[in-house]
Amino acid sequence: MAMEAYQEPNLRELRVLHTLLQQRSITRAAQAMETTQPSISKTLRRLRVQFADPLFVRRGQAMEPTPRALEIAERLHTLLAAADGLRSQLREFDPARSDRRFSLLLTDVGMVRFLPPLIARIAVVAPNIGIRAVPLDARQFEYRLESGEADLAFGAFPKAARHLRRQRLYFDGYSSVMRKRHPRARKSQSLVGFLAERHILVTGSETGHAAHRTAHRVLASTIGPSNVMLRVPSFIAGAIVAAETDGIVTLPTNLARRLAAPLGLVAFEPPVALPRIEIAQFWHERYHRDAGHKWLRNLTFELFAGAAK
Repeated sequence: MAMEAYQEPNLRELRVLHTLLQQRSITRAAQAMETTQPSISKTLRRLRVQFADPLFVRRGQAMEPTPRALEIAERLHTLLAAADGLRSQLREFDPARSDRRFSLLLTDVGMVRFLPPLIARIAVVAPNIGIRAVPLDARQFEYRLESGEADLAFGAFPKAARHLRRQRLYFDGYSSVMRKRHPRARKSQSLVGFLAERHILVTGSETGHAAHRTAHRVLASTIGPSNVMLRVPSFIAGAIVAAETDGIVTLPTNLARRLAAPLGLVAFEPPVALPRIEIAQFWHERYHRDAGHKWLRNLTFELFAGAAK
């Protein structure tokens, strides 16, 4: 045990410390690193010996970092970024032969919008590469990109942290949809007819729809409460309900176009002025120079840049 105090922490142990600083919880750190709580606890014990400091103290259910841990945090971030950059520069990447697995953070809209064309292209140019779709929670997407739990995030995040890399793909607008046999299809497209109809409102949420809140506020303030038949947190659920009722739902235009034919819907421009949304892909600086990561970003940009007019 006496010798353990002189051992320097290895890279994995430093990653555990970095994750604990982010998550402030052994349970969440274990989940983020896809390991066990006992493993995280054991590493924390070693780190406490190596740094001669408790590093974290309990405050209720949370783990609060000590001043020493906070002092380490910024330099640790720089060190891990440099290590990842060095490792990525040494790797060659051949998409046609690679069996790498990439994880993408996507909303329900993003899964419908991005996955079919992306998977189709990858099947042709990189058939052994795997894609994992991860549900996007706007409250944690920055950490997931930084930790490597996800490679890219797609969506509208105007308030994303400035240290994240971002690349605009396109601007999207809004379209309203109704079922093809709607009894007042033509009349519903005028402002008076639109406001007289029953509506399905999609509420903004933290699961990637935060940018929709402005549009939701406009619709909710324009449409009378008695004309709101349903409020849902999912665009896709709203579209399905509209396909089977006389309700009207307003969706991002790209999604409306994608769902119209399969669900038997008619899309039209809403007679209410709604904001446009900037859709971008986001990633962390730690993986910016990784050859495989760069290949994936270039592929998604090629597929989707300028997709909406």
